[in-house]
Amino acid sequence: PYAQIGFINQSQRTEVIQKTLCPTWDQTLIFSNVELYGEPDEIYHDPPNILIELFDKDEYGVPDFLGRVQCSPIVRLIPDEINPIVKLKWFQIKRGKNNAGELLAAFELFLLPEIDNEKKLPPYPSKRGSLFIVPDLIRPELVRTGIEILCWGVRNMKTFMLSDIDCPQVIFEVAGQQVASTIIKNAKKTPNFDKPLLFLDVMLPKDDLYAPTMNIKVKDHRSFGRKPIVGFHIIKSLELFRCDPTAPSLTLIQAAKNIESHTISPTNDFTVPMIKKKKKKHRNECSHSSKVKIVLPNETNDLTKNEIETKIVDKKTMRKRVKQFLKKCKSSTIKPESKLEKIQKAFLKDQQYYQNVLVNQVTIVEDDIDWWSKYYASKRDFNKCGTYIQKRYETLTIYSHPLELYEFYEGFNDFCRTFELSRGKTKFEEENEIVGEFKGLFKVYPLPENSNELLPHRIMEHFPSNNLEECLIRVYIIRAIDLQPKDSNRKSDPYIEIQLGKIKIDNRDEKILNTTNPIFGKMFEIKTIIPLAKDLIIRIKDWDLITSDDIIGQTTIDLENRLLSKYRATCGLPLQYNLTGPNQWRDNSRPRKILYDICKRNNLSLPELLDDHSIKIGDTIFRLEDFEQEKNLTIHVGEEEERLALYILHKFHLCPEHIETRPLFNSFQPFIEQGRLELFVDIFLKSHGPPGPPFMITPRKPKP
Repeated sequence: PYAQIGFINQSQRTEVIQKTLCPTWDQTLIFSNVELYGEPDEIYHDPPNILIELFDKDEYGVPDFLGRVQCSPIVRLIPDEINPIVKLKWFQIKRGKNNAGELLAAFELFLLPEIDNEKKLPPYPSKRGSLFIVPDLIRPELVRTGIEILCWGVRNMKTFMLSDIDCPQVIFEVAGQQVASTIIKNAKKTPNFDKPLLFLDVMLPKDDLYAPTMNIKVKDHRSFGRKPIVGFHIIKSLELFRCDPTAPSLTLIQAAKNIESHTISPTNDFTVPMIKKKKKKHRNECSHSSKVKIVLPNETNDLTKNEIETKIVDKKTMRKRVKQFLKKCKSSTIKPESKLEKIQKAFLKDQQYYQNVLVNQVTIVEDDIDWWSKYYASKRDFNKCGTYIQKRYETLTIYSHPLELYEFYEGFNDFCRTFELSRGKTKFEEENEIVGEFKGLFKVYPLPENSNELLPHRIMEHFPSNNLEECLIRVYIIRAIDLQPKDSNRKSDPYIEIQLGKIKIDNRDEKILNTTNPIFGKMFEIKTIIPLAKDLIIRIKDWDLITSDDIIGQTTIDLENRLLSKYRATCGLPLQYNLTGPNQWRDNSRPRKILYDICKRNNLSLPELLDDHSIKIGDTIFRLEDFEQEKNLTIHVGEEEERLALYILHKFHLCPEHIETRPLFNSFQPFIEQGRLELFVDIFLKSHGPPGPPFMITPRKPKP
């Protein structure tokens, strides 16, 4: 590109900078003896404009017009008057009505002296060859800067010239320097780069106001040596990515130590309303608040049989019978099975018992408690949650916005960000079309001025594996709120459609008629490979009998960002570790395993289990009594070590068990919300084993 500058009746042009989107001319153009008509004071208050037009010089054909900008100069009637030195300023370049870039420049207009003994003009700036450069008083101060680049991969690349993007390469350009990534051999099979870490040592302005842009170009290596540019992205400022590598960072453990230990309250410490006394039930009926249905091993001397006897008893009777049964097992000549020993150990030590794990363990079924009890308890709707809160079960977090918009989670862009790619030269109406995505991150920090000094340690040294991950995705759709009506009766007949990659499923047969606030209570399971399919699209459609179904609105969730984030947004952590009951552990990793992985990823000391069941990480020791000050735990809780590990994980501000509320949009009215959707998504890696049972969120049915 080059710039053509016109002022009054004179015109000059800069030199041509080859093959760059961010040219640095470092040039001063001087227009001599320009005649202006009018009084000096008038010109001072209303100077004529300077027109700058930018062109792209091609090897063949006429130059392409890139854009133009009009600027006003600063008028100097007295050359050496005491005024602040002119500063460079950014000017917006326009092409038609659209923005076409920015120009960093400064303009001055001097009044020539009429006689020789008057004050003279300032001296000419220094030269570079035959060109004047920018004066030192105006030129921004440059400092040596290091830029770490995490070049993770490319996503959703559209075809270019009717051919797929098979072998992409990303080129980064800033301040006239470039660095290129490795070439992906087959983007359809592996869209990640095998060597993701790159580094640039450049001179950048100390003041970020003058910093050049970072240009990201994606090339596709094709047959016969062709390397077309298939996408580009421009980062206007790197200020967002600046950091200090020498400053001591606050580790997770240090952050956890700064948080006061407190009891984890399963009900979030809100007031429970008093429940009115009910009439006494018939003797044969079971009061759910005091009795539970349990399954005990058959009380016979033959301990090898798996026969099960179901009885309705209250908790005190059940505990007494379990003690008697275990005592009988001890006195028997037949050695009790290890399962029964586990029951005995758990019961005698913690006054609790295992359930629903093996057939010979105690199983509890509470008919008055379901997932919706937990949902309504979390919303503080005490009329619908039953005895959920009285039994001190834990609640979940309900966000009134998408999960990634919670300020603490940084949009789940802590590991890598998504940069949308556009085309270069193309039709005017297609210039803003998104043709793909680049996944990456930047870290910008100052380097020692002396090149002989040691460089600071790299910040992005530890990162997770970039291999393909086979995952099981569970999508829980709770309900929709204030959907846009699509029918003439101001209602809709909504149903759900889920799309992930090439997989598309729906529940059209289970549509809900004539409503704009449907309660879906539906769970979908999808198997996928991340990042080959990472964008989960959830649509709410309106069923029509004759015509095609309308899309009410949709929302998109980037599963890869949630999988890679340090906040572990794959499966929300509940407040308590339960083996059974309405809050049974559903993650495919237990708390101690999750804690181990978190410490390993963050380069922390690995957790150690001490003899007193406390956990030591580095120099910090966590004890269960620091968290569990209350003794009235539910009968569903698991082992002490796992509970303590879960409490520690909560101090790291990982993603809790939650429901998020996402707005719905469609392409016909892109900026108008079409309703909201309550949902949550679980992501389970196949390499970590099978997950726990899913939640049963089927909507409640009226009792007859």
